[in-house]
Amino acid sequence: MTTFKNMVDDTIFSLSGYGLRQDNLTYAPSSIGAADTSIVVASADTMGKGAIEIDDELIWVDSFDRSTGTLTIPPYGRGYSGTTAAAHTANSKVVINPTYTRGMVKKAVNDTILAVYPMLYSIGTTTFTYLPAVNTYALPSNVKSVLSVTWQTIGPSKEWLPVRKWRSDSMANTTAFGSSNTLTVNSLIVPGRTVQVTYMYEPSQLVNDADDFNTVSGLPESTRDVIVLGAAYRLLSFIEPARLSFSSPEADVQSGKIQYGSGTNVVKYVYALYQQRLQDEANKLLDRFPVRVHYSN
Repeated sequence: MTTFKNMVDDTIFSLSGYGLRQDNLTYAPSSIGAADTSIVVASADTMGKGAIEIDDELIWVDSFDRSTGTLTIPPYGRGYSGTTAAAHTANSKVVINPTYTRGMVKKAVNDTILAVYPMLYSIGTTTFTYLPAVNTYALPSNVKSVLSVTWQTIGPSKEWLPVRKWRSDSMANTTAFGSSNTLTVNSLIVPGRTVQVTYMYEPSQLVNDADDFNTVSGLPESTRDVIVLGAAYRLLSFIEPARLSFSSPEADVQSGKIQYGSGTNVVKYVYALYQQRLQDEANKLLDRFPVRVHYSN
């Protein structure tokens, strides 16, 4: 099972190979309350005035004591830059001035999940009982396109036969059907039999760290690396602009070792990988769930 946390960790790990700067880490030996303005870390040797990240929270550090590892947080420091102040357990990892915050990565992952549609889509099914006096049936509101319609025959074989004549409508009267999506069946089906509709719908965003990627988004597990590559290229776009200004002589010297434009080349390379994998998964999905030929009237 791939969780939202796994997706974020994979993206951060893949991004770490494209820059000279590596994030400095330490940990907080004791638990931290949501309103604490003094935090003790195991080591403040690489600490500087600025932001630290614990779990998903950014905290602004105003001053610190290297000998005791005590960090002083100003009144605005907790829940910094739009994050939420929260309690943290003992031995939580502390990232000093993170290059890519977890909030940024989560947004990039979710933006990619939404962007892959309609090349990649989620598959859903719904059923209803066929009645001879009813031709049109309501479908779930998230239906974007119907892929196939089948009905279960009578007998021990439990065979599902394709419905040859049907029409879907995404602009149906919601007052009459309770949904803007309907399916009209114009084929002869044995009354009382179950009809199954297979359809596509847009993938859903992930919310909690424990959210299962396949279950919540609706995308196949095999598309995990596609989403990670998509999130990575979105975040790597910030590499080249960062070269335009330098905050220290060391940064200037370090930047001189890297050819100008290399950041843009990396983004193009990762984007090409993303597009290739996106096309591969789109072909696999289309092969597994082809749109069935049918009459629409």
